[in-house]
Amino acid sequence: MSIDFILPDIGEGIVECELVEWLVAEGDVIVEDQPVADVMTDKALVQIPAMHSGVVDKLYYAKGDIAKVHSPLFAMTPEGDSAPVVAETVAEVPVAQAVVESAATVSGTQVEDFILPDIGEGIVECELVEWLVAEGDVIEEDQPIADVMTDKALVQIPAMHNGTVVKLYYAKGEIAKVHSPLFAVEIAATGQAAAAAPVVEAPAPTAKAAVTKAAVTKAAVTKAPVAAKTEPAKVAGKVVNEKAVASPAVRRIARELDVNIHQVPGSGKKGRVYKEDVVAFNEAPAVSATPIVAASAVTGGTRVEPIRGIKAVMAKAMVNSVSTIPHFTYCEEIDMTNLIKLRGELKEVYAKQDIKLTMMPFFMKAMSLALKQFPLVNTQVNEDCTELTYFDDHNIGMAVDSKVGLLVPNVKQVQTKSILDLAADITRLTNDARSGRVPAADLKGGTITISNIGAIGGTVATPIINKPESAIVALGKLQKLPRFNDKGEVEARSIMQVSWSGDHRTIDGGTIARFCNLWKSFLEEPSNMLVHMS
Repeated sequence: MSIDFILPDIGEGIVECELVEWLVAEGDVIVEDQPVADVMTDKALVQIPAMHSGVVDKLYYAKGDIAKVHSPLFAMTPEGDSAPVVAETVAEVPVAQAVVESAATVSGTQVEDFILPDIGEGIVECELVEWLVAEGDVIEEDQPIADVMTDKALVQIPAMHNGTVVKLYYAKGEIAKVHSPLFAVEIAATGQAAAAAPVVEAPAPTAKAAVTKAAVTKAAVTKAPVAAKTEPAKVAGKVVNEKAVASPAVRRIARELDVNIHQVPGSGKKGRVYKEDVVAFNEAPAVSATPIVAASAVTGGTRVEPIRGIKAVMAKAMVNSVSTIPHFTYCEEIDMTNLIKLRGELKEVYAKQDIKLTMMPFFMKAMSLALKQFPLVNTQVNEDCTELTYFDDHNIGMAVDSKVGLLVPNVKQVQTKSILDLAADITRLTNDARSGRVPAADLKGGTITISNIGAIGGTVATPIINKPESAIVALGKLQKLPRFNDKGEVEARSIMQVSWSGDHRTIDGGTIARFCNLWKSFLEEPSNMLVHMS
């Protein structure tokens, strides 16, 4: 079955390009990732690789034509799909029988590519985090197929139809392009294709239209030599990288240097070949690749990983925050002895009700009570610092170290919730964040943030404000330290260091100090919280 190769996004804002050179011709057998065409955008020369192995059926543009992004570039028959074969001889199989058998094979089902849809505004690619199915699996409509990571969130891709998974086009960790095939699925033929079977049951008078078992067998037998022609092993020299995963730019460099990219050991993830690998291979003596790898291991090397997904978003946000907000830091210590005792007494009681009571609900509730008296800390300033927005709701965020990077979900309307309500919300958000599946609504709308760095270690920090918020606090680790009591006696107390960062455009040192003192008083004497709760 012939399929169209859709020209993918080849640069931000680029909608068309000039076809500079076809590197294949109609009828050529190609392999996955083989360069097919050179196209010129208004920014650079880009090489387009093949998505699948197969045969080129049609080239839709001539050299010098303008090709449109998201439009068909060429048509091909993927490897494994065979066109109807006309029998040269009818052998001993009756014509009608042969036609019926063939019809049952080719017209009952059809293979269809699942095209990765738009998964967010401005998103043109995503990382394949996890396949939830395997080739050969029977799937149902709306069944989750894969988890992909964009620069904003973890997204789950569902199936469009019932059927059987035929091929997965990407490996775990690879970058999938929007509007390109993600996987192939075999589904029941519909419409005219499904209705074709009863029609061909009638005897056919001519051998020309008959598809025999012998012909099908012949096609299967002759398929192997054709495929063998395209194997990299035919290239002179030792093949060390059969897949040869590389970007079009790297492939272009390899072609310019007359380097067989299949002989280049890739230093990237899953053997990905980088520009440096090609250059180093070209400059090395003409020996097998094995000594090169060994030498690299002995002398040491580097590993380059792209910054993607949540980590990329965090990097941009942190740069934006420190570049636009004048930070100042205020540190204090809190005696947690009484609160730890109270929590210990309540923990066992509520554990029987499947309620996980950590220290965080107390931190949040105490903060909310303090914000009622210091609303300036629960504000956000606009970009040009001409307006200040006060929030009635205390949407307190908490930084969670998840498998996809740092996530900061927030508990909504803390001022209206009890300690137990907060414990339930915190447990849910923590579990969602650690699995990388936090709903977008829980990541938006925060007004102030708590970062519990002390759960890992460290006492004092200088946290970066989660813009556009105005303040953030980092909790240090609990320590048993000697302190003087009211009688002047030394005793062991549970001490926690806290570090505040504030937006100095709206909050001064005196405000954050008084606010922190009030918050501290609620935590050191938990009974004080009861008096202020409404």
